[in-house]
Amino acid sequence: MKPRVLVTGFGAFPGTPVNPTEALVAELEARKGEFTDRCELATALFDVDYRALPARLEGLASPLSPDIAIHFGLSAQAAGFQLERLAKNEIRPNSPDNAGFIPGRGTICDLDESFGSTLPLEAIHAALTAKGLPVAYSDDAGGYLCNFLFYHARSGLCSAFTPHMAGFIHVPPLRSLMTPNGLTLDQLVDGARTIIAVSVDRWQVETGEAA
Repeated sequence: MKPRVLVTGFGAFPGTPVNPTEALVAELEARKGEFTDRCELATALFDVDYRALPARLEGLASPLSPDIAIHFGLSAQAAGFQLERLAKNEIRPNSPDNAGFIPGRGTICDLDESFGSTLPLEAIHAALTAKGLPVAYSDDAGGYLCNFLFYHARSGLCSAFTPHMAGFIHVPPLRSLMTPNGLTLDQLVDGARTIIAVSVDRWQVETGEAA
């Protein structure tokens, strides 16, 4: 049995006309055939829109029913693949989304808890390091749409969205003259393929589906 893997990214947002996760998702979608031996890969792109995101995530559950959900987002502060360990019930209402909306409160919902990633982060960290790709852990996914998505993916607020594993990973801007310390698109794709492979391996062990 092959797991169903959902990989998502975000489009551009105010102040950031180029989001590398949009290009990453497009590349993975174009290469879906490369994954057929290990998993059923699906991709999706989220608008940077607080009010639309929960329904969009819930809507992905019905046709896809993913076993593994790997969400990517951009962080200008990331130096490489930034493995987010904690989804916090927190919004820092200081930046509008693409619809011009700024949430009016500092929490996402009335729950009193945070939720950890269920991706195999230690194994992912080791595999990316072995490939020579920069990687670090983080306990702060920010107060914008990235943490908002991460929290919805892990908290059960979208009741139909219940993957066995779900987590969030930040990436830096694409490498350019302006951002020489960023990653190339090839590095992003290589890293994402590694993250998918490690997650599938762990899913097989945890579900007893290992060959």
